Amino acid sequence: MDHGVREPERLGRTRLPDGRLLGWAEWGPADGTPVLLCPGAATSRRLAFGGDAVDAAGVRLVSVDRPGLGASDPAPGRTLTDWAVDIGHLVRERTLRAPLAVGFSQGAPFALALAAHRLVRAVAVVSGSDELAHPRFAHSLNPRARDMVDAVAAGPGAAEASFAGFGGADALWELIITTSPETDRAVYTDPVFRHAFRRAMDEAFARGPAGYARDTVLAMSRWPFDPAGITVPVDLWYGQQDTSPVHSPDLGESLARLIPTATRHLLPAAGGALLWTHAEDVLRSLLAHAR
Repeated sequence: MDHGVREPERLGRTRLPDGRLLGWAEWGPADGTPVLLCPGAATSRRLAFGGDAVDAAGVRLVSVDRPGLGASDPAPGRTLTDWAVDIGHLVRERTLRAPLAVGFSQGAPFALALAAHRLVRAVAVVSGSDELAHPRFAHSLNPRARDMVDAVAAGPGAAEASFAGFGGADALWELIITTSPETDRAVYTDPVFRHAFRRAMDEAFARGPAGYARDTVLAMSRWPFDPAGITVPVDLWYGQQDTSPVHSPDLGESLARLIPTATRHLLPAAGGALLWTHAEDVLRSLLAHAR
């Protein structure tokens, strides 16, 4: 199985007002409903989801490399707010009228930042990282995640340097495989999917580890927006078999209470890879908000 991964139909880079280039990849009809994908940790714009369902649903899927990853130029010290500013420019330059957004894993806070800045009509958070530094998780974090949150709180610069020294694509792949349940390993180790996933990770680290390190600092920090202020529809998708230490500790339960427009979808038999195992369900629900 390919689990819905395929080669991009269009690749490019958009110049931002400060001169940086932001890399993107597209699938589906160029005149389709724009859906911005905020990928997971240390993966590039090339890792798609949905396969033929994207074309069938009339979706223009646009995956964007965050600064310092893949084809996007670095932006040292960037914030989630800076990301929203970058995407606001991309939306205008690429004529992405009234887009929707999907945030997978560590991409979740980046997608929610777009919602908080009213750049998108609706968001699907899929196996998303939560606001791990929030006090509501003070006693429920996995020890690995707790150490990362505490390190960022103690000194963001030192923590960022430590994350940069973590290694690279090989080390992160090993971490993903060893912390995933069997239902996810079956997806990740499928030969076709594994090739696409590993290539996306290699591309993400092509400029070095700084982009990944900055993303991780942002993911382990308090968010610069209040989830309770989000006014667009938010679908929270979680698999009950998900064992990732850096996804939501309560599988989105408290986040669903915080976001007044949120709907939580908890799938008993799914794990963290449900962006690829349940892509049609995610897209169908997201597109319903655009009607």
